[in-house]
Amino acid sequence: MILEAAILNIKAGQGKAFEAALREALPLIEATLGFRGLEIRPCVEKPNQYLLLVRWDKLEDHTIRFRESDRYPKWRAALHHFYDPIPTVLHYAEPV
Repeated sequence: MILEAAILNIKAGQGKAFEAALREALPLIEATLGFRGLEIRPCVEKPNQYLLLVRWDKLEDHTIRFRESDRYPKWRAALHHFYDPIPTVLHYAEPV
């Protein structure tokens, strides 16, 4: 399993709108072969920051199956305008 992780910095005052947009966009990512789950957690110390964790069977499920799908532009349109700046996304292997 691969764990995708990103720190999402959301524009001030947009947290609730971001959360609502994310709930609506979830079916876009959930439809991807190899998708195993998504978790997003608001930061306790920084109210405009979220931790995104997505579980995939393999890296290509995210980088090819989702990002190159016709669903990804819809995901990007629904969510990316909330980010400031655009987050760095990293992928992690199985635990040591």
